Amino acid sequence: MEPRYFVGLDLGQAQDFTALAVLEWPPPESAEARGEPPVYSVRHLHRFPLGTPYTAIVREVDRLTAAPPLKGCALVVDSTGVGKAVVDLFRAACLPVWLRSVLITAGHAVNVGDDGTWHVAKKELVSVLQVLLQNRRLKVAQSLPEAQTLAQELQNFRVKITAAANETFEAWRERDHDDLVLAVALAAWWAQRMGTPAVVEAVEVNRDGGVWAQMWGRSGAPGGSANRRMWGRS
Repeated sequence: MEPRYFVGLDLGQAQDFTALAVLEWPPPESAEARGEPPVYSVRHLHRFPLGTPYTAIVREVDRLTAAPPLKGCALVVDSTGVGKAVVDLFRAACLPVWLRSVLITAGHAVNVGDDGTWHVAKKELVSVLQVLLQNRRLKVAQSLPEAQTLAQELQNFRVKITAAANETFEAWRERDHDDLVLAVALAAWWAQRMGTPAVVEAVEVNRDGGVWAQMWGRSGAPGGSANRRMWGRS
């Protein structure tokens, strides 16, 4: 079975970068077949220049996902703030991806809104990323142009539980740039969630306007060709 790919997109505003991260999930016959949790590899990182129009971002993501290995990948977009309008642009463009919109919230809950948007607590995203890092299940190819930037963001990234049991997050849309961290977290969260026994039916509209569906679950998400030469190896 071919590797599966998950793309996280953190949409920046005037003073923030928009960042994209591509995670590869290994085929089941490797780690999963031995009963081990999957190890994800970051295959591509990209920071769009400040001020890049959202329409240009949609076109670039369309270009990246138009052919294997990313054709048919899961695209997880942060819809917090201005993101909702940009998600609408992605829907109108009918990219060949499984588009998922994530609204980042406070608290602890994870649920799906009437419009299909996932409402995900910051703590959930943070926890997934922490587990992967602590267990060495997230690999980053050092040859990637933004690898050092991501490493610096991860160093700045902290979670603190105050005496009042409230979560506060350093380097999470507050002081330091965290766009690459959030892009990776979005992709990793969806990959982890879709790797659970629960099965979710996903229905999308393709470029021809037709409706198609596929089952998500332990068997994994729809993936593209194993053309790994497109990304640096870790």
